[in-house]
Amino acid sequence: MAARLQQLSSAVARWHADEVTVGSPLIASEVASMRRTRVFGATGTVLMAIGALGAGARPVVQDPTFGVRLLNLPSRIATVSLTMTTTGAVIMALAWLMLGRFALGPRRMSRAQLDRTVILWALPLLIAPPMYSKDVYSYLAQSQIARNGLDPYVVGPAPGLGLDHVFTLSVPSLWRDTPAPYGPLFLWIGRGISEITGDNIVEAVLLHRLVVLFGVGLIVWATPRLALRCGVAEVSALWLGPCNPLLFMHLVAGIHNEALMLGLMLAGTEFALRGIDAAGPLIPRPLHLPRSRAEWVRWTPMAMLLIGTVLIALSSQVKLPSLLAVGFVAMALACRWGGTVKAFLVAGFSLAAVSVAVMAVVGWVSGLGFGWLFTLGTANVVRSWMSPPTLVALGTGQVGILLGLGDHTTAVLGLTRAIGVTIIAILVTWLLLAVLRGRLNPVGGLGVALGATVLLFPVVQPWYLLWAIIPLATWATRPGFRGTTIVLSLVVGIFGPTANGDRFALFQIIDATLASALIVALLIVITYRRLPWRPAPESAATADEPPPPPVTRPDAYAESP
Repeated sequence: MAARLQQLSSAVARWHADEVTVGSPLIASEVASMRRTRVFGATGTVLMAIGALGAGARPVVQDPTFGVRLLNLPSRIATVSLTMTTTGAVIMALAWLMLGRFALGPRRMSRAQLDRTVILWALPLLIAPPMYSKDVYSYLAQSQIARNGLDPYVVGPAPGLGLDHVFTLSVPSLWRDTPAPYGPLFLWIGRGISEITGDNIVEAVLLHRLVVLFGVGLIVWATPRLALRCGVAEVSALWLGPCNPLLFMHLVAGIHNEALMLGLMLAGTEFALRGIDAAGPLIPRPLHLPRSRAEWVRWTPMAMLLIGTVLIALSSQVKLPSLLAVGFVAMALACRWGGTVKAFLVAGFSLAAVSVAVMAVVGWVSGLGFGWLFTLGTANVVRSWMSPPTLVALGTGQVGILLGLGDHTTAVLGLTRAIGVTIIAILVTWLLLAVLRGRLNPVGGLGVALGATVLLFPVVQPWYLLWAIIPLATWATRPGFRGTTIVLSLVVGIFGPTANGDRFALFQIIDATLASALIVALLIVITYRRLPWRPAPESAATADEPPPPPVTRPDAYAESP
């Protein structure tokens, strides 16, 4: 076993050889360029926030901008608002790309510099109307149903609240009669928000955004720690994961509960792996220490493992897919205990029992029970072209129509989705066994499993990509993975489907796209010598510039070198 672990450590060291050394701090010219890039990205999010006043998912009633001359202007010029939103999104995405030079290069920005960038880019979006999605209004309606004493897993917004309720009016018509597909923890939090805000949409939306902000904070806390555990530079992982444009566009601006799910899952995984790292053998050996000290040494790792498992189980009470993390933590623990059948059974059943107990407590305390288990397929009514199984079924159905065989899309859809779920089960099982045998890092296995789940899921939304991107950012460092992630983030983030596309005519979308392209091109020309659009040449002046002193821990948040 020791020899196998040594071989695994050597393989991981070779795999992440380029990430073990964080690199030297940025030189003065690079710091100046990085600051300009940060401001450039913040300009983009400010434009997005302003454009959201006209192109965002504003409520049907209780719109605070209605009748206010300046704030109501964007809603009267919808094409201009759409242009501003699109231009801002492209600017922020380009700034993120340029920031990658300082996160992946030989000299990397400090953790504090990247943290400030994330905060600055997120601030304008925190006070903007919801964007790219109207899901938050479904959250409000379902939480209000729970507050009224009804079961949100049985009745939808229309039958539960009435068609004329202020929350129901803002819910998309597709979801007005469907029950809630979310876990009881999330609806319990939403019910608490409803108790505070009542029927006030603006206050409820802002409080839900605070919940998202808490989840993003957990993501930012856990990502660098998981990255260091996997031998990846923390700044590189933060840039690819929490600093990803998809997070700003869909979690912060779109107010999706994935932020809370991912935050609890990643934080729980970090705590659990800490406990596993410090755990001893399956049968503890006697410690020659004072009794109190020996008990502390034995119980501290198990307490960390318990806390981590509880956090992961809580994340599954927001959305169920995060429960996969419990399986990979259990396999990592069994591997730590020797990888035997006994270790597998003890670790698996122990963590499963803790998870089931947490679910039972949440369902009982919240009063919402386990009804959510029967509404998980609610979103399957959506035929998302981003889901390969769904796309294959839609294409096959169209071919059948062209050949005169009839429209068999629904039948084919059931077959392709079942095949996709079967492939997910087989692949996840193989990944779990690889972690059990010590051949795969549990964080990497979790990221790949979530990636396969997203890829083969019956319904895929743009923000679902973050399920896989953020965990994999802490483990995978191959240029192919990073390149694919960058392309997907840009294409899906800027051109992906949104809930507001039906509000604009085709000519408005075309006009806004052309205007945005022209504006961005002009900005590139104007800032070509000010921003790092191209790799900076190694001039003699730069080469002769004395290197900055190393950044010590007390000064880790120093902005200048």
